[in-house]
Amino acid sequence: MDSFARHGSVWRAAEDLHLTRSAVSHQLRLLERDLGFDLLERVGKGVTLTPRGRRYALDVRKALTVLGDAAEQHGNKGIGGSFGISCTPGFASLWLCNQIAGFQDMYPDVSLRILTPRRLDDVSSVNADIYVAFGLGNWPNHSVELLCDVEFTPLCSPSLLNRLGGLSRPQDILRANLLHLGDHEDWSRWFAATGVENPNPDAGIIFSDMNLVFSSAIAGQGIAMGDELTSRKALDDGRLVRPFEMAIKSPRSYFLVTEWTKVDHPIARAFGGWLRSRLSEANSGKVYAELRTRE
Repeated sequence: MDSFARHGSVWRAAEDLHLTRSAVSHQLRLLERDLGFDLLERVGKGVTLTPRGRRYALDVRKALTVLGDAAEQHGNKGIGGSFGISCTPGFASLWLCNQIAGFQDMYPDVSLRILTPRRLDDVSSVNADIYVAFGLGNWPNHSVELLCDVEFTPLCSPSLLNRLGGLSRPQDILRANLLHLGDHEDWSRWFAATGVENPNPDAGIIFSDMNLVFSSAIAGQGIAMGDELTSRKALDDGRLVRPFEMAIKSPRSYFLVTEWTKVDHPIARAFGGWLRSRLSEANSGKVYAELRTRE
């Protein structure tokens, strides 16, 4: 159940659990029978969680997080040494740096080094023991684990939103500067998905770092494309707002990438477990917020 809720599809849950799709579907049907209510509903050609199923999945995730934290807190004896983590600049500064003290508290004998590569999909640093990379998942000769998918949506500062007199429809975004990370791909896809007429996605400013994109957006210099994970704190603090619900799924995702020779390193296992727990907790918070808005 937890794997299906995290991945959103039977086939990805099957890959995660190393089972067949039919086995996962069978287990979900058995769980529905035991619980006495529907967990899944068909949407188009796929299936998704029912509102009650989402609430149940959230409770399951909370319970698993508590169990995981207890195991980590009581099973970390003897883990120590130097350990390098290569992480994309945006993920590192906007998410990991707000969380990493929790890992250090649990593993005080580990000496951490946080590195940022020039390319979001780079896993070549000789100083890194593990990588949080953003890409298509194709890193030969490495252990590759999906951490989370990403959906992008427009984000801007409240001050800019006020200056523009609000944004009532996607077409209104053309009245503001567009802020890009690396290229124009995300804005092009969002305009296509929302049916904006005569857009000019090549307009605006291109930045080489997500920190620069967010800094410019927070300063009211334009509208950025951001995701719920890295922008969560800025949204909660009111420095950024989300004018539209429409989001586009990125073809790239965050992955935990490790050389096969380092997969069983005690610190690599500890960090991977801690990272999965924190990301699941963050996703549970997002699901809970969505449920509250629908009630």
